[in-house]
Amino acid sequence: MKASYHKYDLVFKRPSGTSRGVLRTKETWFLKLEDEGNVGYGECGLFRGLSIDDTPDYELKLKWVVANIHKGKEVLLAALKDYPSIQFGIEQAFLDLASPTPFELLSPEFIRGTKEIPINGLIWMGDKAFMQEQIREKLASGFTTIKMKIGAIDFDTEISLLKAIREEFSADAITLRVDANGAFSPNDAMSKLQRLSELDIHSIEQPIKQGQWQEMAALCENSPVPIALDEELIGIFDYEAKVRCLETIRPQFIILKPSLVGGFQGSTEWIELAAKQGADNWITSALESNIGLNAIAQWTATLNNPLPQGLGTGSLFTNNITSPLVVKSGQLTYNPALRWEFNM
Repeated sequence: MKASYHKYDLVFKRPSGTSRGVLRTKETWFLKLEDEGNVGYGECGLFRGLSIDDTPDYELKLKWVVANIHKGKEVLLAALKDYPSIQFGIEQAFLDLASPTPFELLSPEFIRGTKEIPINGLIWMGDKAFMQEQIREKLASGFTTIKMKIGAIDFDTEISLLKAIREEFSADAITLRVDANGAFSPNDAMSKLQRLSELDIHSIEQPIKQGQWQEMAALCENSPVPIALDEELIGIFDYEAKVRCLETIRPQFIILKPSLVGGFQGSTEWIELAAKQGADNWITSALESNIGLNAIAQWTATLNNPLPQGLGTGSLFTNNITSPLVVKSGQLTYNPALRWEFNM
């Protein structure tokens, strides 16, 4: 068996705002395995500024994987616990290598196009006019769950945008989620959560910055809006540390980004531990190309989670990999009549 890797910069169609700044490009890396004429691809979706493995030696770790690929998947995964995006790329590549059909990894139903995954429509931060435009577009496209990133513009303006949706659509018609990306302070978070609760918000992701377990625990206990942990999970890889995190904070939901928490293996462990605490979950992509998104979608399809998932990021880039993934009426599906266009 031999391995190689290749860097690829995804370019946003339109600069996309978060509470950490505006994204224009997204770096990613493709891992390729070759063995007796078979080929397998995986995406190592490094997220600069967010991934715990955003380190100066990232490419050196990929070179190490190439040099040690003969040791096998389990040995590589165990050695790379601090590099979750590389772990995820390895998982994908070995699955793809073993598949008789390229990129058909896990879910026959999804690949045949007979199983759809409900997803939320993502509203990126920007000025009021831009956010209104996105909201109208998502509603017209048939989304019934809208997720709005908040925390970068004036909170009153964000409330007015959410209020405008609620004035037209009840909570029975449109589910509203918000993602603060840690933008609130512990001092003002509860007052903001109270205002959000008046608009029948389904949940809020990461209201305050990660690492403040006691403050987050108090919010989860008293918030009128259910809280989902997202960034809070990044960088916690030991089983006992995961248990301490969940037992301390006791969130209502956790959100899993496989590229950030250790691929399918790491995500599965979080899901099982959260279930013991009575916390539900959903899966979210982390701005991967369609290579990584396809793997996440197929795995998500096997979980049979009825909640809308966060897998609608495939259309954000001008140079994404052409794939059979299709978003239609708020559902992510796979059209087997379409073909992959990828060569590395």
